[in-house]
Amino acid sequence: MISTSDFRKGMRIAIEGQPYWIIDFQHVKMGRGGANVKTKLKNIKTGQVIDKTFSGGETFDEPDFEQKQMQYMYNDDSDWFFMDNKTYDQVSISKDKLEDNIWYLKENESYSILFFEGEPIQVDLPSSVIFEVIEAEPAIKGDTVTNVLKSAKVETGLEVKVPMFVKEGDRIKIDTRDGKYIERA
Repeated sequence: MISTSDFRKGMRIAIEGQPYWIIDFQHVKMGRGGANVKTKLKNIKTGQVIDKTFSGGETFDEPDFEQKQMQYMYNDDSDWFFMDNKTYDQVSISKDKLEDNIWYLKENESYSILFFEGEPIQVDLPSSVIFEVIEAEPAIKGDTVTNVLKSAKVETGLEVKVPMFVKEGDRIKIDTRDGKYIERA
């Protein structure tokens, strides 16, 4: 059981049998009476975001999740296909469930897939990924003194702002949480 005092950003809870992801929460105490916890929750299955207030000390069940290591195989513009590394079973996850995570998936790489009631619902990405730059604007002489950024496109099609010294063929590390350049790899 999870109590409201255990809430953390990114935690998963079950409310009325539905899995939710805690996007944000705030403990609120107003005058007399007990404390409340205001939360912003995202339904993991549908993607719907709701605001909900709970009484302090309220408890929730942990959702029945299963995680499997699966290899990303290919996509057909609407579904992304993964294969279980042990059983060779294949599953697909729709583009709307993956959202912006599609830009960080590399073919033939293994990822942790989150299942709820036997249905794949989410890909857990590492905190950073390394990609090769396939397109980069040329550096303009004189702009290297300041912290000027330019656009670059990596092998998955993701556009990233990078420092002027990054060129085509370089390998760069990108933060998957905000899509920003970290360093050259």
